[in-house]
Amino acid sequence: MAVESIHHDRSNKSFALTLAGKTAIAEYELEGDLMIFTHTFVPNELRGQGVAAKLVKEALAFARTEKKKVIPQCSYVEVYLKRHPEFADLLHF
Repeated sequence: MAVESIHHDRSNKSFALTLAGKTAIAEYELEGDLMIFTHTFVPNELRGQGVAAKLVKEALAFARTEKKKVIPQCSYVEVYLKRHPEFADLLHF
């Protein structure tokens, strides 16, 4: 497997990971101190390899660094947060 590198595209508000010519993305919007996760997409060829988890983990680390609170509109991000309580402090209530 090739070296994995997640690219944060601030202008398009997304995190992307490309493997074997296929790109997975996690998209977000910013509203003040809120980071709203809107969509996560992983091509069929990359599913089951933990790609979405890697993207979301990187995005949540960014949120923490930037002191943003998170709103998981994307169902995958919501599930990820339930499975990883170490990020619970980022949730916006």
